[in-house]
Amino acid sequence: MTRVLVTGAGAVLGQGIIKALQRSTLQVEIASADPGPLSPGLFWTDRGYVTRLATDPLYLERFEQVLGQERPDVVLVGTDVELPILAEHRPRLEERYGTKILVSSPEVVRIADDKYETYRFCLAAGLDPPSSALPEEHDQLADLVGSVGFPLIVKPRVGARSAGVSVAHDAEELAAALAGRTGLVVQQVAGPADQEYTASALVFDGKAHASIVMRRDLRDGNTHRAFVEPYPELNAFVRRAAEALQPYGPVNFQFRTDKHGRPHIFEINARFSGATPLRALAGFNEVEMSLRHLLFDEPVTQPASLRQGTILRYLSETFVTDEDVQALRR
Repeated sequence: MTRVLVTGAGAVLGQGIIKALQRSTLQVEIASADPGPLSPGLFWTDRGYVTRLATDPLYLERFEQVLGQERPDVVLVGTDVELPILAEHRPRLEERYGTKILVSSPEVVRIADDKYETYRFCLAAGLDPPSSALPEEHDQLADLVGSVGFPLIVKPRVGARSAGVSVAHDAEELAAALAGRTGLVVQQVAGPADQEYTASALVFDGKAHASIVMRRDLRDGNTHRAFVEPYPELNAFVRRAAEALQPYGPVNFQFRTDKHGRPHIFEINARFSGATPLRALAGFNEVEMSLRHLLFDEPVTQPASLRQGTILRYLSETFVTDEDVQALRR
């Protein structure tokens, strides 16, 4: 029986990883962890652990307590905020607790966490990202406005799910979007909203072994509907981007295509993404493929065929007893 620990049981990402594990053909014993005792994912798994926020000075100490008690074969990270800490401490934790932590290097995590660093990486790799500028670099911002015009996207350099993102249609709206705020990046609109894609690849030993591209509709910053088609040219682009970045295992790219069909990456996630369970429904279970490679040395290969069609996302509910909640709090 394979023992897996999934963090972020209260997050869309962590819950998605759990769903993908439950859909896999592997015999798995799943433990989950989250700072919130009312996180739904804690009640979906064999065991749940209440941990600390990643910003808490005691986060790592509590995480190690869980590792020592659970002794998982592998740890799958279900929140962005844990990535830098676990990337930094991964070698020591793996050696001490006899586990594998599926997290990329600190450098890859840093590039993916910062939208401006993502732009710089894509530019250096020849991936044609949307033109970007830092507001505090006045000449740079003026060049951006002069070269691409409006509308422009204003977003936090570090953030997710479209929080704090606004669209400026003229100089007055741009000034208002920037007023009193720091840590922002201003970007060219990458393409029309109906040509937005979420794509994932698996990279091991420097090679992108498998990938999938889905066009998507968004709701509240998350994939609401996904459309599965072959997209051979976009998959080739995604694999090229993945091999340029060199993550450890999963990586997610979000991009739009322009009127010529050319892709422009505006976000990278150096991890599984919130659409992981949607991809599993299409026959691309990246969680299972990663575990088979890490634990059983099986090669990662592109699935022979994917289910083509539309994936619809919906809400669901979980009932928990007072006794179960009290047990977790203890």
